[in-house]
Amino acid sequence: MGLLFLGCQGRAPDGLALVGATLIDGTGGPPLPDAAVVIRHGRVESVGSRAAFELPQRTSQVDLSGRWIIPGLIDVHAHVTPAVAWAPSRYLAWGVTTVRDVHGGLNSVIAFRRRANSDVGHSPRVYAAGAMIDGLPATYPDAIGVNGENDARKAVDRLVSAGVDFIKIYTHIDGPLLRAIIDEARTFNVGVAGHLGMTDAIAAAKAGITSIEHLTGVPEAISRERSSLIAAHYRGFFPGWTSFARSWAELDAGALTELANRLAQEKVTLVPTLVLHETLSRLNEPALLRDPMLKDVPQEAQRDWDVPGMVTRARWTDAEFGAFQKSRSMQDLFVRAFAAAGGRIATGTDAPNQLLVPGYSEHREMELLVGAGLTSREALRAATRNAAVLLGVDSLGLLAPGKVADLIVLTKDPLMDIRNTRSIEAVMSRGRLLDTDSIRASW
Repeated sequence: MGLLFLGCQGRAPDGLALVGATLIDGTGGPPLPDAAVVIRHGRVESVGSRAAFELPQRTSQVDLSGRWIIPGLIDVHAHVTPAVAWAPSRYLAWGVTTVRDVHGGLNSVIAFRRRANSDVGHSPRVYAAGAMIDGLPATYPDAIGVNGENDARKAVDRLVSAGVDFIKIYTHIDGPLLRAIIDEARTFNVGVAGHLGMTDAIAAAKAGITSIEHLTGVPEAISRERSSLIAAHYRGFFPGWTSFARSWAELDAGALTELANRLAQEKVTLVPTLVLHETLSRLNEPALLRDPMLKDVPQEAQRDWDVPGMVTRARWTDAEFGAFQKSRSMQDLFVRAFAAAGGRIATGTDAPNQLLVPGYSEHREMELLVGAGLTSREALRAATRNAAVLLGVDSLGLLAPGKVADLIVLTKDPLMDIRNTRSIEAVMSRGRLLDTDSIRASW
């Protein structure tokens, strides 16, 4: 790890002082150079300048001169289930200290979340939706299929009783079902995340949805082919995604900008998962399969991805990939307009689905947000404070007294170049300073 530990005052230290780094605290304010951050019992005890700092009793000191400290990163669209038990350590190695799991088998995911949240040093903190709710016929067999508003309310009750942190809905949920789900979820003060299909983004936002995933529902709100898009979603995931991803290229820039402004006014959080869009648009490129970052993924998991088989099942040809790539600039335009209108964006990746590496994809998402037109500061905030706000957790995403001690030590300035978030020297999760080299060595 290369960090220099200095002496402490008193005996049996139970605190750690990180001194000398430039602190980027997640508020969006200016960095604090030559900072002193004291961590005790898993939380930030104090933050200030090293010039006025006196080492507290029972506190060890770590010299971080020439480094940068940022809050731990949060991936708000992930699939961390028992079937991908290799993923949690990858998240931590890349500085992702919290993930929001958006779908898995209900009982197994809730049990997995419980284990993960007690496994300090080996797993990020997990917030889970359990099983998503879908209209009938459900797109996936492990979703909770509902037929009618009473069914939809009962599904919410079942999920809340099981202990989920939020509700996730899928493409076959129409307007009446969505309104019933959101109304029932409000009773329990639980948010609703949406992978939309048969409901457009404006209708979902006006109904009170908390977050819109993957930019879904945007083309459905303004496309001249709205009815054919909805019909494609009804036929299944691949027909729906293909039509949705192709449709962006034909959308009007002015109409997209107007829609972005309207959505920003509705206070919905956008989880663009640009890294998913970018990856799926390039699955026909052999270089993608040779990305050196795939070394973080076990060979067995890479075989399970079966990218060629997925492309065949989806019936994607070079024509489809060309259309997907044309759509990317319009997706970037929409994200840029939404941010410019004051809309809240949070980072999500859809990892560990095909070629999306847990942890590393979070850094790619921030890079793509900057490529879309956000500043490095805005992209970093999307991965920290904005993501915590979406989770509804005030103690995450900020480095301030009383907040959870999740942070990353970097060797390069992330505000100069967002790709510098990858220059990780150490990760602190729940107050425990982790040697990322040791994490990787355990793989």
